[in-house]
This record gives sequence, C-alpha cells and structure tokens, in this order.
Amino acid sequence: MLVAERLSKSIFGFVHGRNIVYNQCWEDPRLDRVALALTPQDRVVVITSAGCNALDYALAGAGHVHAVDMNPRQNALLELKLAAARQLSYEEFFQLFGRGRLPQWKAVYPQRLRPLLPPEVRAFWDRHGDLFLGRGPRKSFYFRGTSGTFAWLVNYYVDHIARLRDSVNALLAADSVEQQRDIYVHYKLADRLWRPMIRFAMKRDVTLALLGVPRAQRRQIDTGYPGGILQFVMDRVETVFTRLPLKDNYFWRVYMTGEYTPDCCPEYLKEANFAALKHSVPDRVTTHTSSILAFVRQHPGEITRFVLLDHMDWLTRDPARKVLTEEWQAIVDKAAPQARILWRSAGLNGEFVNSLPVRVGQRLQPLGELLRYHRELAAELHQKDRVHTYGSFCIADVVR
Repeated sequence: MLVAERLSKSIFGFVHGRNIVYNQCWEDPRLDRVALALTPQDRVVVITSAGCNALDYALAGAGHVHAVDMNPRQNALLELKLAAARQLSYEEFFQLFGRGRLPQWKAVYPQRLRPLLPPEVRAFWDRHGDLFLGRGPRKSFYFRGTSGTFAWLVNYYVDHIARLRDSVNALLAADSVEQQRDIYVHYKLADRLWRPMIRFAMKRDVTLALLGVPRAQRRQIDTGYPGGILQFVMDRVETVFTRLPLKDNYFWRVYMTGEYTPDCCPEYLKEANFAALKHSVPDRVTTHTSSILAFVRQHPGEITRFVLLDHMDWLTRDPARKVLTEEWQAIVDKAAPQARILWRSAGLNGEFVNSLPVRVGQRLQPLGELLRYHRELAAELHQKDRVHTYGSFCIADVVR
C-alpha cells in the first residue's frame, strides 16, 4: 500500500507539475450565490481554480474577493481574464474565453494584454499563449491543460470509438429533462458509453490525476460509495444527462464541445454582465499564490466568507491532517462574527472536519462545536448542482 501511495503521488505530481490543471471551475456558483448571500461588506477567500467563480462572486456583489491558489498557473489564468476584461471588447473577450481561441492572439496579447499583467504572469503567457491560437487537433483552450486533455480524450472516444456525437448533440439541444431521458434510453447511451476500456481507464490513477483527483480523494469514494469510483462516476453522469436540465449546464457543455455558447456560459461571459466586469470587478479581485493556511494567517483583517472547494479531501490522512488542523485554526482566528464557510467533498459526509481540535482563547475544543451547519439548505442546493460530481456540500457559520 505504501508503494502504491508513493507511485500515485509521483504520477499526480508529474501530471500537474507544470500545467494549468483547471481551465474552468468545477463548482456551481449558482448554489454559492444562494449560500453566501454576498454583500458589499463581504471579504471572500476562495481557492482560485480557473477564476470563473471569483469573478462570479464579485459580480454578485462581494466587496472584495481574494483568489488564493498554490498553483501560480491558475492565478495567471485569472489575471489574464482580468486584463482581458479591462482591454477587450465583448466580442473579443467571448472569443477568447467563450470559444476558447483567439486567432489574432499574437496581435492582441503583446499590445493590449501583456502590459497589464504582473511580471511573473507575463512570463507565463509569453511562453504559453499558443494555448489560445486555435491550432492543431485541440483547437480550444478548453481542450488544453490537464483536465482539458482529459476532456479532449473523452471527445475523441465519443467521436471515433463510441460514435456518440449525434446523441450527445441531441442531449445538449433537448428542451426538457424528459427529452434528455428519452434520448439517453433510446440510444442506449449507458451501454455505448461505458465500454470496458472506459471502465478500465476510470479506475487508473493517471486518468484521475488528469481530472485533479488525488489518491486521498479517490479513497473517500472507494470506501464510502457502493461500487467505488467507477460506479460513482457512472451514476453521476446518468443523473446529469437524465435528471438535470442541460440547457444551461455550461460545465458539461464546454467539456463535450470545447466551447460555451452566449446562452450557456458562466455569468462572467454573458454580455449583460460585461460592463460591470470591465469597470467594477477588476479592482475587487486580487490573486495570491499561496496556500489557504499561509494566506489566512498573514491576512491583516477579518474574513466574512470562505469558499474551500474540495481541497480538504486531500488533507484527510497523516501527515497532511496536521496541515488541515492548522488551516482551520487560522480560519477560526480570522473569521468575522457569523462568517460563513462553504466546502465540498467527494465523500458522502463532508463533516469529517468536526473532530479537528481548535483553540478559542484558553480552551481546546472540537471544531464541530464552533460550526453551525445549514444542512437543509445545503441538501436542497446540492440536489440542484449542475456539476453533480461531489458527494456532499456543506454550509456552516463560525460561532464563538
């Protein structure tokens, strides 16, 4: 088991060592908007990922959003979005981040985007601007990076092996969930999609590493979900295709087509929001290349909202559990009165943090005693999650 752990970590590090991992956020901000109830007084800390949701929170009215990520390439992507919002027309902006390619990149980038970027971000895009040129077999940025590479491989499988493209297009064009279900059943998509080679691939560490799923997170699913990781993924895909509307599900659309549409895209890409994105959002979003622990510890003021994504799944076993405990201690220390925290987990019970010991004043107590959970709201929202790849969703306030 120890050898398997080390091998898995080596594979994960190799896959992610020099890459953009996430080219879009894989958390539904529609749920977050309801759960966070953002106001201009809110100071939000969120893990950057692709930056889509940091922009969404600013558009929703947050006073300031601190986007924090240990991967500098994720912050470079968000910085590029902020610069492009300032400098480009809506048509250019949507071409770049909606279609995932800007053929005139070599003219636009050096003159209009590069001067607005911090030096380290500028150096990254000087080397990697070809991600947006729209050339080669992977013409979209959304088929680049590690998760994008996985999406491109899935599309290759859909087009050339399973030959499901017409069925997938029909699903995306369906006007109702009932139509989606009829298409899914009529074309026997479950049988045609989940062939032995895909079943085999979905159990491999390399495949899961492309999706940003480390072994610690996979273990939560394998031990907590009947049938393990493969059955979990199969059930989630069937739910998305047969029980949730695909009309506005931009998460799955972009990975099945390589691009968004003006009617099916994140809020930051909608034309109605572009004026606000250009004029009021960039000054209220800042990036920080740091761990959550280090950022929260050094932050000088109180924080009212924390969005922790699913990263705590990565820290559930020793010695990383010590880092998780220290992170929650920092959160409790810097949380404003009634601060709200959101997180997701691959596991079916995201409240695994409750037993962590934290200190308030002179007293050491279990974290769960300081958290007031909004379980009914979380359960209601979780059922509507358009991504639908997480086992649980938690909303909690810090009470002292």
